[in-house]
Formats: sequence, C-alpha cells, structure tokens
Amino acid sequence: MPLIQSFEDLQVWRNARQLNKQIYVVTAHESFRNDFDLVRQMRRCAISVVSNIAEGFERASWKEFRQFLNIAKASAGELRAQLYVALDLGYINSTIFDDLYKQLIIIAKMINSMKTHIEKSIQSKKPGNSAKEPPMQYSMLSEDEILTIDSWDE
Repeated sequence: MPLIQSFEDLQVWRNARQLNKQIYVVTAHESFRNDFDLVRQMRRCAISVVSNIAEGFERASWKEFRQFLNIAKASAGELRAQLYVALDLGYINSTIFDDLYKQLIIIAKMINSMKTHIEKSIQSKKPGNSAKEPPMQYSMLSEDEILTIDSWDE
C-alpha cells in the first residue's frame, strides 16, 4: 500500500471535499433562499470537516492530528443534525437527506478508523521513549478497508 504523503491522498478528505461541494449546491437551492442562518451554518460545518482533516494532517503530530479529527467528526455530527432541520422545514426531500446523511456516516466512520489507527500507533511506543512519537506514516486504505476495520457502531 502506498503511503499517504499529503492530506489530499486521504480518502476521507476527498469524501469530505465532495460532500462540501454537495452542501453548497443543495443550500444554493431556492428553498433555502431566506434561511441565511441555516445555510451559513451548514456550509461552515461542511467546511470544518474538510478543513480540520487537512489541518490536523499538516500538524505532523499524531496527537494533534487526532484532536483535529475529533473536531472534524463533531462537525460532521452537527451537519447531520442540520440536515434534519432542513428536512423538517421542507428545504430538502428525503432522497437528498438520505444521500447526504449516508455520506456523513461514512465520513464519520472513516474518521473514527483513523483515530483508532492513531491510538494504536501512540500506544505502540516503546517504554522509555515517550518523548518521540511514531513517524507520521499512514498507509492508503480503500474506503471499504477502512469501514471494515472500524469499531464505531452507528
């Protein structure tokens, strides 16, 4: 498996980027026309997911990366809640809701899998060598591989 060299290599980042684009398209629809607050908040959450994955990766520290993944996952959860608001207010239909919701669940699972991987890497440090973190190397896994090693239940 090739090593991840940049955040752009991360499948979870690519998925979050695609979701971000979809959120912008959906919230540009006329049904959202007068709800500036919800539009702004949904877009900010979508941006937060993709941005925190990137920023955490660029920190080059497992512990910081894990913290930024926590923020990205929390933003994905907030965006799921906002999808319910948009559905309840009739801004989106159930088909759009289901598609975006499923994407957010996959992204959350992928983030959780990465966090699990990081936890294992941190715990595998040798005693007496606690000042050093393992190198920031992350093998490229497919979405299916990530989801199968995931320990997070919906």
